[in-house]
Amino acid sequence: MKNLVVLTGAGISAQSGIKTFRDADGLWEGHDIMEVASPEGWHKNKELVLDFYNKRRAQLKEVQPNSAHKFLAYLEQYYKVHIITQNVDNLHERAGSNNVLHLHGELLKVRSTMDHNLIYHWENELVLGDLGTDNAQLRPHIVWFGEDVPLLETAASITETADILVIIGTSMQVYPAASLIHSIKIGTPIYFIDPKPSISKKSHPNLTIIPKNAVDGMTELVQLLTS
Repeated sequence: MKNLVVLTGAGISAQSGIKTFRDADGLWEGHDIMEVASPEGWHKNKELVLDFYNKRRAQLKEVQPNSAHKFLAYLEQYYKVHIITQNVDNLHERAGSNNVLHLHGELLKVRSTMDHNLIYHWENELVLGDLGTDNAQLRPHIVWFGEDVPLLETAASITETADILVIIGTSMQVYPAASLIHSIKIGTPIYFIDPKPSISKKSHPNLTIIPKNAVDGMTELVQLLTS
């Protein structure tokens, strides 16, 4: 089986009803993004940050994978599919995808503020006073602005193996995730699904642009890749 590596971002989950902050002038659910997604915001108001992610975690129980998520799982019948996502939801997994790497962390996990390797599965509210086994306060297992992306090297190694690269629901303007496109081998076919594509064949000769939203674009891509 050929290796199909898929880079996904907020655009694929938006069609399931999960809001994105970049569509609202830097606001995420009414909050300045730096208030709820930065170390500075955490130190300034931990209760606000915890409440914000508690609400995101609760919202996750109310939404469902859409057909774009399900099409990616379906492609596992034809390819060895690796999904590298910037999304912190679990919609890829719930749709049936088996190989998902979350670059920016996961809503359903928390970690110790002292030992970043001390990670727990967490589905309910997280509040001040919830401690890890090291007696340190727990925080959302999310990569905030200004923090290192610990899985970036792993993601780059996976991308290097791609026989085909698919980009869906991401503008390719957020670094370091956007740098992954430079990890592919020369000549690797790229399929970019986006209503307003930000890259062109001028810089990527093997690029095929599908200027549609995630659901419509995946419908077209599945036909291309399985015919």
